Amino acid sequence: MASGAAILCVTFKADAQPVSRGRALAAAIHPVPDSAAMHHWLGRVPRTRDFPPDLDATLRSQATLYLIEMTTAPGCVPCADLWARLQQLRARFGIELRTISDQDALLRSGKLGLPWVGHPVAWLRPRGDPDRMIPIAIGTDHAPNLTRNLYLAAKMLTGVRPAVAVRAMSKFTGIVGAPAPASRKR
Repeated sequence: MASGAAILCVTFKADAQPVSRGRALAAAIHPVPDSAAMHHWLGRVPRTRDFPPDLDATLRSQATLYLIEMTTAPGCVPCADLWARLQQLRARFGIELRTISDQDALLRSGKLGLPWVGHPVAWLRPRGDPDRMIPIAIGTDHAPNLTRNLYLAAKMLTGVRPAVAVRAMSKFTGIVGAPAPASRKR
């Protein structure tokens, strides 16, 4: 897979009409306005159950090499959920966590060829290289899945063959915050 390329897989029935890119993207994005809706969508997401034996050792020993950066927005339920889960992983492994601006998030998404879907999005990147980053979450996710994505991103950033990790990380939840209603000017 070429660096920065996005994959879009759509299955067609022989007699079905082609699915537009916009419709396919909309099917993969789940904006949620509240905690109940978020938990409903998270209930559909499978959890990672098997981990490589070197997961803890790898993430703890390499924690000082990386930063986790994420976007957030006021009142965003999935943002708060992802932040809490990433804080737990920060405490467990020692990887620093911080937020980035909307503008930085848009630029990063564009560099990777990812459509902007809304908050939250989280990336792992080397401390000394802000231009090398790997998305580890698009929308909130279960802690075991985030742990898997952190491990795979760390492996990718240290030179492990990317195709292995790309397949495993291709299942982002897309559970993002619902856009705030537009305020009316009077």
